[in-house]
Amino acid sequence: MLQPPPDTDVCKAKPFLRWTGSKSWLVKEHITKFLPKKFNDYHEPFLGGGAVFFHIRPQKNVYLSDLNSDLITTYVQIRDNVEKVIEALRLYRNTEEDYYQIRAMTNKTDHCKAARFIYLNRTSFNGIYRVNDKGQYNVPYGKREAVDILTADNLRSVSEILKGKNIFCESFTAIKKTVSKNDLVYLDPPYTVAHENNGFIEYNSKLFSWDDQHKLAELLNYLNKIGAQFILSNAEHLAIRKLFKGLGDFYSLSRYSKVGGRNKTRGVFNEVIITNIK
Repeated sequence: MLQPPPDTDVCKAKPFLRWTGSKSWLVKEHITKFLPKKFNDYHEPFLGGGAVFFHIRPQKNVYLSDLNSDLITTYVQIRDNVEKVIEALRLYRNTEEDYYQIRAMTNKTDHCKAARFIYLNRTSFNGIYRVNDKGQYNVPYGKREAVDILTADNLRSVSEILKGKNIFCESFTAIKKTVSKNDLVYLDPPYTVAHENNGFIEYNSKLFSWDDQHKLAELLNYLNKIGAQFILSNAEHLAIRKLFKGLGDFYSLSRYSKVGGRNKTRGVFNEVIITNIK
């Protein structure tokens, strides 16, 4: 097995992205009590910022995926070409003028695409990922002047963690191709808890449609049938409880949220963990 570079501390590797809906709060306070004592391979089909993956650090086969192609390109490039990504990041400056110039750029090489993605994520408003109808990133400048754009040591540590991991751009339903009995699947679909009481289905259809929630319920039913273990994070809502009834045990958790970064959407909201792990 190859040894990491001298300036790489794999044990200190942590998520390198600011991600709306991040489960860092779940990792800090709750995830340990839901994890099985043992499992085989690990699957995370809504990768995002990867807080749970970085916390668990599975030792066997790992399958990470997401439908966000820019996100997946970034993970793959950090895994395979981290020094090129770092070199490209060194060229960027955290100013409002530079931000909008870089936001308007079209990169041709994948390692430059990854560097741009990381730069925009760290310097944009509230770490939001949003594109317009043409697929162009359109989040405004975040005015975070003190932010460390580079974090080279952590990127190198992340690269070592990702070595040998399977990383794909695909739908969550595609895990059926690789998941087996006694594997662990962590699922964190896109949703917001700001509308848990009013307009939940209509609002979240922009993020993760109700039809997608039905497909997710079907996937949980499949995982139960083959004997795979799963942990699902979802919104605490009556419609969710009805849809997923009988597929696992429910645990309601509360957390502070600032969805969208505006004061009117900040507060304490409930989320639910659904799991078949006893």
